[in-house]
Amino acid sequence: MKELNPKSIAPPFARYTHGVQVPAGFGLILTSGQLGIAADGTIPASARAQAEICFANIDAILAEGGAGRADVVRINAFVTDQAHMAGYMTARDAWLEGVTRLPASTLVIVTGFSRTSFLVEVEVTAAVPPAS
Repeated sequence: MKELNPKSIAPPFARYTHGVQVPAGFGLILTSGQLGIAADGTIPASARAQAEICFANIDAILAEGGAGRADVVRINAFVTDQAHMAGYMTARDAWLEGVTRLPASTLVIVTGFSRTSFLVEVEVTAAVPPAS
């Protein structure tokens, strides 16, 4: 896979790439949006803690499909307020630590989710190399 960051546009201002080129023959994993709800049903109060749960859930989904963080080509994230962006971005950057080819990423502020206690939702797309 190849990062696409044309010199003719402003560089990414955070830990992401403008685009990712996926070679032919790769399989795709697309996750549903993951919310910050723990396996026991609890929902932490902070956006960062919720995002950490989202990314832990994504790790489990990727592993189930034979993939990992390095296979992620796109992150779509949603927060309910601009105040939650920093917590989300801290969790995302920690999750991407050690990943050498960064994914494309979008962060959107939305009016809410199915419960008012949810502050963050994250979904990813991963590209898995063909089995050899």
